Amino acid sequence: MRVISGERKGTKIKAVPGDNTRPTTDKVKESLFNVIGPYFNGGRALDLFAGSGGLGIEALSRGCEEAVFVDQHFKAVQTIKENLMTTRLVERSRVLKKDVSVALTELASETPFKLIFLDPPYAKERLVEHVTYIEQHDMLTDNGVIVCEHGSEIELPDRIGRLEVVKRMRYSTVISITLYEFMELEEEV
Repeated sequence: MRVISGERKGTKIKAVPGDNTRPTTDKVKESLFNVIGPYFNGGRALDLFAGSGGLGIEALSRGCEEAVFVDQHFKAVQTIKENLMTTRLVERSRVLKKDVSVALTELASETPFKLIFLDPPYAKERLVEHVTYIEQHDMLTDNGVIVCEHGSEIELPDRIGRLEVVKRMRYSTVISITLYEFMELEEEV
C-alpha cells in the first residue's frame, strides 16, 4: 500500500497485521479520490473504522488540513500512528482509540468535516445508523461528502435525512462504495 498522490505521493504505508481488517486497495483509493477530489484546499477529514489510516492519510496528502482517525483496535491504532510517522503527518492528525459511536458523540460539537470515511467490517455494518447520526448533528460541511465502503450485497438508501446518494461505485462482487452529499434545496417561487 502507498500514498497515491499529493505531497506524500509514493510513500509506503503498512497494513494492520492479521486478518481482521481489509485495507482499501490502491486501485480503489485512486478511483475514489478521482471522484471526490482529486485535491482539497483545506478542510477536515474523519476516517472512521480507520484500520491502517490509508484513506485519511490520502486526504491529508491531497490537501486536507487535518484528519481524525478512529478505530477501537489496538493493532489498528498502532499501525495508524506508525503510518502517520512514516508520512510525517503526525502534527496534522489525531488518533482516537474508541468505538465509533462513542467517538461520534464526542466529535459532534467540533467543526464539521469536509470528508467522512466509513469503512466498517462488513459483517458489522451499521452505516445507516452512523450516517443518520452525522446528518442529525451537522458533522458534515455544506459541500462535504460521506464515503461509505460496504459489501456489494448491501444497498444503502437513496436518502438519509437531508443527505442523498450522489454516486454508487461497485469495484467487485465484494466491494462497493456509496457517496452521500447534502441535497440541494429547491428555491421556493
